[in-house]
Amino acid sequence: MNAHDVPDAPDIQVEVVRVFTDPAGNLGNALGIARAGDVVALDKQLLAARLGFSETTVVSDPVDGVADVRIYTPAMELPFAGHPTVGTAWWLDVQGTPVETLRVPAGPVAVTQADGLTWITARAEWAPTFEFTQMDSLVELVGLSASDFTEGQHYRWAWVDEARGTIRSRMFAPAMGIAEDEATGAAAVALTAQLRRGLIITQGQGSQLYTEWDSDGWVRLGGRVAEDHVVVL
Repeated sequence: MNAHDVPDAPDIQVEVVRVFTDPAGNLGNALGIARAGDVVALDKQLLAARLGFSETTVVSDPVDGVADVRIYTPAMELPFAGHPTVGTAWWLDVQGTPVETLRVPAGPVAVTQADGLTWITARAEWAPTFEFTQMDSLVELVGLSASDFTEGQHYRWAWVDEARGTIRSRMFAPAMGIAEDEATGAAAVALTAQLRRGLIITQGQGSQLYTEWDSDGWVRLGGRVAEDHVVVL
C-alpha cells in the first residue's frame, strides 16, 4: 500500500491463515483476514489485489455470535465463498470471539466446530458459476496446466473411490484473477449438490475438503485451518 492511500494511518495487520490443510497442517489455501474497523478508509478491492491471495475477507467484530463478512478475490467481490468463510470462522474462534453465524451478501452462513474441523453451511446457488468437468483419469487431471485456461472458472475432477465418495480436483479461474486455486470451497458445495452426496476432496497439491449433503438443499463444508503469518501494511 502507498502511504498516500491513508494519510497518517497506523499500520494495519492482515492475518493470514491456510484453509483446508491436510491432517498434518500442511498445504491449504492462503486467506487474508482484515478487521473491518482497521480498513474503513481503504479500497477493499485494491487491498485484496495488493495482497494477492485468492481471497481476502473483511470481517466485523462479532455481536451476539454474528459477524458480517465481505469476500474479495484479486479481481472482484464475491457474495459467498467456501474457504474464506471456513477460515474466518476458525480465526474468530481462535481470537476468543466464536460465532454461530457469518453474514455474507449471499445469506447467513451457519458455523460449527467439531473434532478439529470448522464447518459452515451454505447453498449451492450461492456459489459462483463454474464449468464442471469430470476427467476420465487421475493422470489426465494431473496433466492439466493453468496456462490452458485463459478465461472463465473451470473445475476439473476425477473419482479416486466412487463408493467412498473420494475425489481429486483442480480449479482454474482466470476470470477471478486466480490462475489455479489450491482449495475451492464454493465449488465443493456446488459439486456436492450436483452429485447429491457427501464428498472427501483432495484438491491442488493435497489440500483436503469435506462435504455433507442435506436433502433440503443445504451443504455442509468443513476442513482444517492453520495460522500462517501476518502482513503489515
